[in-house]
Amino acid sequence: MTGSQTSAEAGRGDGILAVALVVIGAYHLALGALMVLAPDTFFAEIGPFGTQNDHYIRDVATYNLAAGAVALVAVIRRSWRVPVLVFLVIQFALHSVNHLVDIDEAVPSSVGVFDFVALAVATVLLAVLLARTREKENVHPGGPGGGR
Repeated sequence: MTGSQTSAEAGRGDGILAVALVVIGAYHLALGALMVLAPDTFFAEIGPFGTQNDHYIRDVATYNLAAGAVALVAVIRRSWRVPVLVFLVIQFALHSVNHLVDIDEAVPSSVGVFDFVALAVATVLLAVLLARTREKENVHPGGPGGGR
């Protein structure tokens, strides 16, 4: 907590972070479950890129399920918050780039644009959340909590 930050402001920041982690965790768990249980629906409604391959859809589902689980654990385990957010920012940024590269391959094409914009916005929001969390937790590369 900074000198000018009240305990109420710090608590509100924790609440926002907890809600964000619950939302991102639930999103990833729901997406992963859909991919495992209904790959046809996932492909038709969310990921209409290229040719459908149920095995690869379920492979990616394992990532989503794991990401959802660790995001929810980070709600309870404060020490997991910064590492989980770093991971999510990197993954969302890479996912955004992938969608930008394939933006014209979605059917309909509006899905490609929407997916890219949504992922890019989510990346920025996660990066802001990470920066605020690192500042609040005083976690910086090479500094307290950020070294080895």
